[in-house]
Order: sequence, then structure tokens, then C-alpha cells
Amino acid sequence: MQSLTFNFIKLLIGFQFPTVEEINCNQLAQLLLDSAKPCPLVLDARSQTEYAVSHIETAVCIDPLTDDLATVSQDRPIVVYCAVGYRSAKLAQKLDEAGMKCIYHLSGGIFQWANEGRPIFQNGHPTKVVHPYNAIWGKLLKATYHAQEC
Repeated sequence: MQSLTFNFIKLLIGFQFPTVEEINCNQLAQLLLDSAKPCPLVLDARSQTEYAVSHIETAVCIDPLTDDLATVSQDRPIVVYCAVGYRSAKLAQKLDEAGMKCIYHLSGGIFQWANEGRPIFQNGHPTKVVHPYNAIWGKLLKATYHAQEC
């Protein structure tokens, strides 16, 4: 049931943000490993609290409500993610509308990344937990990855 719900939510996000290009977890993992291509700038569009629990290793936390997009580098591809994809798709659309190129949002967000057993970090060290956002959205994250203090 979790997979069906997750796929439905990803479909709805695609309808809400039809011009935003998606990248899946496999594609991002390959980009992060491919030394022949510029390493993407990975932006975490979740709250500071969520980011502090864990994030993708090279990710930089960015406030999705910020109007100061000038600080975002345009010299390499940009991949934006959040918990499941809504906030990141919205920010990716905002970056695209600001004239930036090579903007992608991570389909399924960090929940899918973690659910697939991919590495997540806290303070530079590997961890196994993710902030579940809230009780409802957290149901899309496998229970073994739920941070207990949230």
C-alpha cells in the first residue's frame, strides 16, 4: 500500500509541476559517483530541523521560501530534494523561472532515497534515520528509518 500511495503522490507532484524535470534516486547516485561530469549541487529544501536529523551527504540546506536565489551556483547541475518531492519541485520551478538551467528535483525525495537503503548523513557521519516530517507523511518512510525524537 505504501508503494502505491507514494507513486500516486509522485504522479500528483508531476501534474502540479509539469515543467520541472525529475531525476530518480539511481540517476542521482550515478551523478554523484561520475567523476567525468561536474558533481551536481544538491539542495535540501526541508527545514533546518529536518536537515539536522539527516541529509544526502553533499547536500546544502536552503530555505525554500527564500527570495535570495543569487547565492545558488549556476556552474553545475542542481538537484533539489525534500521529504517526498513537493517542496523540492516547487523550489525547482522557482529556480527555473529565475532563469537557471539544469535544474532537477529528486522524485520521491529523501524518503525514497532512504527507503532504497542509500547513504544518509548527520554531521558528516553515516546515520540510518530520517526526520519523518509528520505522522501522516512519515508513513511513506519505512519505519526502520524514522528518527525517534521527531
